[in-house]
Amino acid sequence: MKVEAGAFRVYDTATRSVRDFCPVVPGKVSIYHCGLTVQSAPHLGHIRKEVVFDVLRRWLAWCGYDVTVIANITDIEDKILIKSAEAGVPWFAHAYRFERELHEAYAALGCLPPTYEPRATGHVPEMIEMITELIKRGHAYPADDGTGDVYFDVRSWPDYGSLSRQNIDEMEPAADSDSRGKRDPRDFALWKGYKESEPYTASWDTPWGRGRPGWHLECSAMAGKYLGDEFDIHGGGLDLRFPHHENELAQSQAAGRPFARYWMHNGLVTAAGEKMSKSLGTGALVSEVIKRFPPRAVRLYLLQPHYRSTIEYSDAAIAESAAALERIDNFIRRATDVVGATPERVPAEFIAAMNDDLGTPTAVAVLHNAVRDGNLALDAGDQDSAAARLGDVAGMLAILGLAADRNTWQWAGDDQRLAEAVDGLIAELLKQREAAREGKDFTTADAIRDSLAKLGVEVSDTPQGPRWNLR
Repeated sequence: MKVEAGAFRVYDTATRSVRDFCPVVPGKVSIYHCGLTVQSAPHLGHIRKEVVFDVLRRWLAWCGYDVTVIANITDIEDKILIKSAEAGVPWFAHAYRFERELHEAYAALGCLPPTYEPRATGHVPEMIEMITELIKRGHAYPADDGTGDVYFDVRSWPDYGSLSRQNIDEMEPAADSDSRGKRDPRDFALWKGYKESEPYTASWDTPWGRGRPGWHLECSAMAGKYLGDEFDIHGGGLDLRFPHHENELAQSQAAGRPFARYWMHNGLVTAAGEKMSKSLGTGALVSEVIKRFPPRAVRLYLLQPHYRSTIEYSDAAIAESAAALERIDNFIRRATDVVGATPERVPAEFIAAMNDDLGTPTAVAVLHNAVRDGNLALDAGDQDSAAARLGDVAGMLAILGLAADRNTWQWAGDDQRLAEAVDGLIAELLKQREAAREGKDFTTADAIRDSLAKLGVEVSDTPQGPRWNLR
C-alpha cells in the first residue's frame, strides 16, 4: 500500500524548517543534484550524496511518484585543467577517465543511474543564453579589462545570501578568486576568458570573447534545460551550500527562473574530524574501500545515519554494518528455507520514519527489529509470523537499495566476474554432490561438503535443495 501524496515531509535548507512536500506537478517529482567534478577518483565523502539521493528517489517512487533525476557531470573546470596538465594527458581524456570511475562507484554501491546525466561541455549554448539574459536584466557585466571574463553582480540582487543566511558585507571573497575586472570582489565568474596557458580546446567562442564557463553557471543552465524554470528538489552536500548553491540560486532567479522549491543538503563524511577530501589526504576511495568490505555494507554504513548528520569514517563502523547485513541475510535464508518466498510488505513504522525527512536511522531500526522478531517466530515454530516478517524485511531492503539478489545488485568491474565464477563453480560441485547422494555414494558426497567447508563455504540441505553461504 502506497502512502498518500503530501505525507512526505522534508527539512528545507532554504527556510530552515520541515515542510510538507508538494511537487510542482502532482504525481511527478523532479530532482537535480550536483554531480562530481571529475578531476580524480570518488571517495566516500562524494558518494554519500549519491547514496542519500538514491534512497530518496527509491522512497518517492515507492510512494507512487514518477521521479526524474538529473545529476550533472562537471567535465570542464580549473582543477581538471591543472590535474590533466600535471598528468600530461588531454583535459577531456582526464575527465572521461574519472567519469567512468564515478559510474563504477555508482554501480558498486547499488545506486540507480540518473534519468539523465548531462555533461557541462555539452551545454555551452544554454549557458551563453543565460548570461545574455542576465546582462540584459542588469545582473551581469563583461569585465572592462579585455579579458573576456563575465561576472554576476551580487550587489544587483537583493536576495543574494538568502540560502546561506549571510550578509554580503560580511562575506569574504574566495581565497582562489581573481579580482581582476570585478566591480565587487565578491562578484563571481559566469564566464572565464581564454588564457594562452590553457588548452585552446578547453574554450568556446562567445559574444564576449573566447573562454569557458564558470562552475556555478553550468548547473543552473543544465537544471533549466532538463527540469524547466521551476523544479522540486535541489540537492547536494552541505559544503556546496555556499558559494555554489547560493550562486546558482541568485543567477537563476535573477534570470527570471523560480528554480528549486526545496533544498536538501546531506552532511559530510569526516576523517579525524576534518572534511574528507583529497587535499587533506584523508580520502577513502570507493574503489579501495569495496576491496576490504562488501559494497552493501558500505551502502548501509552511508545510509544508516540521518542524511543531515556528519559521519566520522572508520573501518570499524563499516565492519559493524557488514555484520548487521550478515544477520539480516542469515534470517532471510533461514526463513525462506522454512516458509518459501513471500510477498514484500512495508511496516507502518518504516513508512512513518521515511516520511519524516527521510528518517533512515529509525527505518533501519525497524528493519533490525523485524529480523529479531522473525528469528523468534522461527524458533517458536510460528510460520505465519515468520513469513510476515520475511515479507517486511524484503520490502524494506528493496526501498533502501540493500536487496541481496544479484539480479538487482551491480558489482564493480572484476568483482562481478569473480562472483559469477564462484557461483558457477560451487553450483557445479553441489550438483556433483547431489548426484553422489542419489547414487548412495555418501563418501564422495561428504568429501565434497568437507572440501567446501575448508574453504569457508557452509552447505545446508533444505526441502528446496542445497543452499550455501560463506562463514
